[in-house]
Amino acid sequence: MSRVSRIEVKRHLQASELRRLIREEQKRGKIIQRLIFINDLYDEKSVPEAAKHAGVVKTIAYEWLRRWNESGYEGLIPRYAGGKPSKLSTDQKSELKSLLEAKDLWSLREIEDLIRERFQVQYSERQVRRMLKGMKMKHAKPYQVDYRKPNDAREKLKKTRFG
Repeated sequence: MSRVSRIEVKRHLQASELRRLIREEQKRGKIIQRLIFINDLYDEKSVPEAAKHAGVVKTIAYEWLRRWNESGYEGLIPRYAGGKPSKLSTDQKSELKSLLEAKDLWSLREIEDLIRERFQVQYSERQVRRMLKGMKMKHAKPYQVDYRKPNDAREKLKKTRFG
């Protein structure tokens, strides 16, 4: 039989206040899960039982408990690291955006080449696509326009098909 060590839960909030927070935070899934876990501990459940109810492993549960005991509600807010910093500075990105807006249609390869030539930075097509999405822009493959096409080509086509 395994031994269950009991770490005391600091009561940063009254139980009623904790339940009110749970009701208010229904839209924020990560916080609600953590608050329910803490509420279970308030109700005298063991950490493994509360972890099982919250749907997490014991290691994560003990981490949440430690963060709750140290910082209260603020300790349960997820801390996102932010990832690797961009190779282009904010000024360079805004310059790139203005360059892209100057011309209508760009292929990913053209944008990739532009970045390499202008900023001496190598990006893959996937990274370029993500960067465009972050700028709320889209790439489009330029299509060839036949210079011999008459201006009223659609009208002529309609007349020959249905006329």
